[in-house]
Amino acid sequence: MPSIIRTTTLPSGEVVPILGQGTWKMGEDARRRADEVNALKLGLDLGVTLIDTAEMYASGGAEEVVAEAIAGRRAETFLVSKVLPSNASRAGVLRACENSLKRLRTDCIDLYLLHWPGSVPLTETVAAFEALKKAGKIRHWGVSNFDTDEMQELALLPSGANVQTNQVLYNLVRRGVEFDLAPWSSERGIPLMAYSPVEQGALARNARLDAVAARHNATPAQIALAWVMHQDGVIAIPKASSQEHVRQNVAALDIRLTQQDIADLDRAFPPPTRKRGLEMI
Repeated sequence: MPSIIRTTTLPSGEVVPILGQGTWKMGEDARRRADEVNALKLGLDLGVTLIDTAEMYASGGAEEVVAEAIAGRRAETFLVSKVLPSNASRAGVLRACENSLKRLRTDCIDLYLLHWPGSVPLTETVAAFEALKKAGKIRHWGVSNFDTDEMQELALLPSGANVQTNQVLYNLVRRGVEFDLAPWSSERGIPLMAYSPVEQGALARNARLDAVAARHNATPAQIALAWVMHQDGVIAIPKASSQEHVRQNVAALDIRLTQQDIADLDRAFPPPTRKRGLEMI
């Protein structure tokens, strides 16, 4: 277990760990379910109490895996789920949330996100989120896959300033958000939540990480994850479906990258020099 579970603060003032547990692709194969549940349980044991899921993942199957993992431990879990843009109307959000609550076997979601921008006016979605807060069905809300202009639009809406996070694709090979989205978010105290921080495992096999990894007696995947967690106001949510993978992710919290490490990584994976469209996978 790491010496300290490092944290960041949401605009609401709530403190959350900078390392969470992702669940994308969980719940797709019944033969893997026990391993997935046990991995999430171990993460909780090690203090990684933020779990991210979505109604889209395995058509609700991932939420059911999460429900099994947090049974009897709901109070210690910071639970994040997402609503699809196709369900983002006022009635659709309320219905989708009720369905997620049933699958998660809980009466409240800590942080409920719009999975990506869609055709429903944001004013309607935000109004639904605020209604869910008032009803005690969710505690906070946020968004996912929003670029800077979309965040600016959101901030101008009634209650739009209540957004707590923006979950985006961010890792060493996907650094476009650093040009304007990350600075804009940081100025307003809105953490980014980085999905696929190891590029779905691809960075674990990237030789450009080997030298820094050797200096820390770590794996390339751990360095990639440590780099994401090194950024101010960023929460990383890697998926781990085995207990060993969970332990490796948690151990990355103890890696303290040096100025030399950062310089080497910037040379190997250059930061953006111009605006790029927001990447998604």
